[in-house]
Amino acid sequence: MPLAALRRATRETVSGLPREFWWLWTSTLVNRLGAFVATFMALYLTLDRGYSASYAGLVAALHGLGGVVSSIGGGVMTDRLGRRPTLLIAQSATAVSVAALGFVHHPVAIAGVAFLVGAASNASRPAVQAMMADIVRPEDRVRAFSLNYWAINLGFAVSSMAAGFIAEVSYRAGFLIEAGMTAVCAVVVFVKLPESRPTVQDTQVAEDKVGLGTVLRDGRFMSVVGLSFLVALIFQQGSVGLPIAMGDAGFSPADYGLAIALNGVLIVALQIPVTRLIERRDTARILVVSSLLAGYGFGLTAFAGSVGVFALTVCVWTLGEMLNAPTQTGLVVRLSPAHGRGRYQGMYTLSWSVAALVAPLMSGLVIDRYGAQWLWGLCAVVGTVAAIGYGVLMRRLSAAEPETSDGTPAAAESEASPA
Repeated sequence: MPLAALRRATRETVSGLPREFWWLWTSTLVNRLGAFVATFMALYLTLDRGYSASYAGLVAALHGLGGVVSSIGGGVMTDRLGRRPTLLIAQSATAVSVAALGFVHHPVAIAGVAFLVGAASNASRPAVQAMMADIVRPEDRVRAFSLNYWAINLGFAVSSMAAGFIAEVSYRAGFLIEAGMTAVCAVVVFVKLPESRPTVQDTQVAEDKVGLGTVLRDGRFMSVVGLSFLVALIFQQGSVGLPIAMGDAGFSPADYGLAIALNGVLIVALQIPVTRLIERRDTARILVVSSLLAGYGFGLTAFAGSVGVFALTVCVWTLGEMLNAPTQTGLVVRLSPAHGRGRYQGMYTLSWSVAALVAPLMSGLVIDRYGAQWLWGLCAVVGTVAAIGYGVLMRRLSAAEPETSDGTPAAAESEASPA
């Protein structure tokens, strides 16, 4: 693509979004730039503290369990307390708990604080997604979610590299830096972001109408949650099944690092152009194609015998990830009532949190009993099932809620403008 065309595409991608969105985007970027715990928790416990791999796995599981619990709790808080208070509470609690993690020494204390870190850090996600849906026009939401996803990956890529150098000096310094950067996010939210929760004449009535039971009884939305879980289960194999399989095949950690690094590099480099490509495209087609790319991208790993081929498979499923993440988030918003966005986003976040718990168990069991090839074949099957599910679901949604010529749901055009 010529440089002038690339600049024009970038300008069109970032233009027209409200100022509040960019402050929220900045908060996301700063938060991810300080992501030290998620990257180096296992190394900290095994190398610095001398604990066993089993204990490190238990702590990681408790960290994930905290995220599962707070997915629902954060969603309820987002609707009841508001987006801004939930963000403030979650980010302040994350800063305090991450800082504490650098000072506790007893195994039980470390495990307990790790659970709190997982719960606090995950509680902000429903509020971020709900606030983004509140302040961005319906026709711009896929673009906004893509930009936010890009910020997450850019921050994680930079923090992963920086964290390696910080860890060589002091793990505690890494925890304190993350705590400080999270505190900065809380300040940004407090100073720059007004509350965006829609107002109605009787807020309590609106909340009562959209409870957790309402979400669970919403068959269309829970179908999306189920399909999201299947897709998340596949993508989790990039950090769970892939390193185990490459290690068993005789490849070094450096080989795995080289292959998986392409995931972050491609997302940072291509997410904005991909956003331009999919912004006005058919939602059903994007979700079907992304599921197939994810499933068969990992499925191709069964035939990989060199780092180059492993890297090629990473490119395939990363493209599926770039297509799926913003499109699926936009679909969640489309199906969520304005006064229940927190709960709906919380349930959607739960699908990824549960997948993060199930994926390690699934991959370990399948690889130990049947071999890695069966795991990659299973990924292809799950991707196919998800693609079929999205196709059927979107056909039903289109029949009940036709889209306009530009791909925007007709119902979304009648939605009130964000305050």
